[in-house]
Amino acid sequence: MTLSLPKIRVGTPLRFRSLSVFPLFSEGASGVDYLLSDEALPTNLVTVEEVSERGSVPELLVRNESDSKVLFLEGEELVGAKQNRILNTSVLVAAKSSVRIPVSCVEQGRWRFSSRTFTSSGRHSPAKLRHALKASVSKSLKEKAGYHSNQIEVWSQVRQYEEAHHVATPTGAMSDTFEALKEKIAEGQALLKYVDGATGIAVALGPNVVCIELFDKPQTCEKVWERAISGFLIDTLGVDGEGSVASQASVESTINATQTASWSQVNAVGDGEEFRAEFGTDHASALCFDNQLVHGSVVGA
Repeated sequence: MTLSLPKIRVGTPLRFRSLSVFPLFSEGASGVDYLLSDEALPTNLVTVEEVSERGSVPELLVRNESDSKVLFLEGEELVGAKQNRILNTSVLVAAKSSVRIPVSCVEQGRWRFSSRTFTSSGRHSPAKLRHALKASVSKSLKEKAGYHSNQIEVWSQVRQYEEAHHVATPTGAMSDTFEALKEKIAEGQALLKYVDGATGIAVALGPNVVCIELFDKPQTCEKVWERAISGFLIDTLGVDGEGSVASQASVESTINATQTASWSQVNAVGDGEEFRAEFGTDHASALCFDNQLVHGSVVGA
């Protein structure tokens, strides 16, 4: 099977401090039906829990008793149980199924139950953490070692954000940094609103494109938009002034490199098919179902 990516048009950027957010538009909505994790978890028909009473840092167990597929997104944070985690890759969980999902810890100082199940934090990982995560998972897949991250590097990135923003956290939780900056994050989110019809988002810090996210339909992009940019606001709050900014041409260049890259299929964790590619310092992945792109992402340094 080969990967077919849709044609993408880059819209006018929204800007906040050093952050530029470009809406992306693609043709043809997907017919794939699913719930997002933050929609599914409150129903109690979908639960995320430790794999056992003892637990295992790099994996969690999803039980989906609903009649819908459920989409978990790379970089999203789940909080609770023995320690908070982030998703190592996007996973589509089939209806009436259970699957172990690959995760990384973003709360180094806790290994005890705060709850039996996880909830969605409504947040996604910042840029440098996301790049460290994706690069190490790509390396692990190339070595036939599965969707494992470099956990020490993930902890290091979490700690660097804490230090940069002078956040004291008793358990080294990434969520404490978000909580300390929630008012400033909300200010940025209020200015960077979803653009009607967008199916994706390209994010740049200063002149550098650090992330591209593409979804199968506008409805998903609109639901994810605010939390997708939450982590990148952490990055821009650590930068003084605005300085130079990314252009539409620089985003188009990254998209062109993505579309012409050499993609390889890997074993998807849940439903569907997953593909991976690398070019320069960028790492890309695409989760598809029935030959339709459900979620694609490119993360750059």
